[in-house]
Amino acid sequence: MNLAPYDDVLFSNVSYNPDVYYFLYLGDIKNYTLNILFKECLQRNIPAKNIHFIAVVPDIFSRYTHDNIIVINPSISKRPCSPDRANNHPAQQKTSLRIGTTAFLTAVSKSPAIRNLIQTILKSQKNLFIYLWESVPEMSLDTIEGVRIIGPDKKLAQKFNNKIVQYGILKDIVPIAEHCFCTDTEELLKITKERREGWQGKIFISCEYSAAGVNAVITKNQQEVSKWCANREGKFLISQYIPHDLDPTVLAVVANEDAVYIAGVADQVIEGGRRFIGSTYPSVVTEAQRKTLYEYTIQIGRMLGKNGYRGIFGCDYIIDHKGNIYFIEINARKQGTTVEFCFTLEQLLPAGSPMLPELEYYAVMENCFPANTVELLPEKGNIYWGTYNYKLHEKQETIGHIPHNSHERKSFQKAGRGKQEKEHVILEHIGDGYTVMPGTFLARVVSVANNRKDMHKGLQQGVTLIKKTIKGA
Repeated sequence: MNLAPYDDVLFSNVSYNPDVYYFLYLGDIKNYTLNILFKECLQRNIPAKNIHFIAVVPDIFSRYTHDNIIVINPSISKRPCSPDRANNHPAQQKTSLRIGTTAFLTAVSKSPAIRNLIQTILKSQKNLFIYLWESVPEMSLDTIEGVRIIGPDKKLAQKFNNKIVQYGILKDIVPIAEHCFCTDTEELLKITKERREGWQGKIFISCEYSAAGVNAVITKNQQEVSKWCANREGKFLISQYIPHDLDPTVLAVVANEDAVYIAGVADQVIEGGRRFIGSTYPSVVTEAQRKTLYEYTIQIGRMLGKNGYRGIFGCDYIIDHKGNIYFIEINARKQGTTVEFCFTLEQLLPAGSPMLPELEYYAVMENCFPANTVELLPEKGNIYWGTYNYKLHEKQETIGHIPHNSHERKSFQKAGRGKQEKEHVILEHIGDGYTVMPGTFLARVVSVANNRKDMHKGLQQGVTLIKKTIKGA
């Protein structure tokens, strides 16, 4: 399919076959692998069809090794020339920057290229699934007849990603740090000044919508509050900052008010008190803490299910120095650990057990889980994995390239057999000769082993290799 005439398409290697049953994926390329699992899910549920997918992503790379990719990034207004399809990279494109989900999905929804692609696909199949990493109201392609989202309802996801909504609903359901809401920056400055002494100095502040440390801050004094809120508007959540030892995160799926599936708990790696940079599994929480985390997440899942939410979600917590657990946030979307949890479950559950994409598919389509659903016993297995997101905080130049490693799943298979002493894979490296803007992932590392020590060594080795591709590092 020739998408070259469309100025908003920065790169495409799509090969369309009318005899194939397609679904579309819209989201970051780092989650591309999840589509393979969803493809396998659809193949089991629609066995008469040959299933494949087309991925629409915003990521700007020097070269692309994934099949059926379309790149749209509205921050790059027009491509300088046609992509060099023979070498799988967009010619002359030398800046890479990450954009937010809302901006990306707004652009994709308005794209003539994508709308033309959808109409072409619907000529050969009656319906088209859109598989989303995160549901946002600005994604309007599901207004096209025959198009359906596999994922949470857009408006519900937006509602439950709102920190003020979360804390208002959950304050009587799970333990939450002392907090209050501010309607504007004037009230924010006033209340933080009043509360600072009673809250022992540090105060956490968040906009209504924040993730991975973006739009949130930990302040030690009023000068930091004034600086942070200078150019911000809207409502704010403020809460007492609680010193803590652990940042566990629980991944789950909800199919209805009475059906909440827990995939597991991992430990977040937080930099500077608020910036998420990766996760490690299994969590080091105690068995009693794990049970409590599961209990809290199930209660939250039931609340979501009662309100009509269907699909994957995550909950973040902290555990203080005394072992007390506090709720931090709901992520009403898939989490960064989703792929790794899928590969873990694949090795430790009985063969043929549905993975998270299939559980979400049934939740959306049937309001229930498949009959063969099995939850993982926490004490089972000897798979250890860690992830590291190499996210840049200032503009950098790249001088090297690390080829994308497509064997992450095989690493988990070896670990499941107890034959994985230590292995890391480096994923989605942007490439050489690029200016990489702040907030962009230069690459990711996933390390898999049969013990925690080797897993951490693999992460360190991967990070060291990525650093060598940065000019002056």
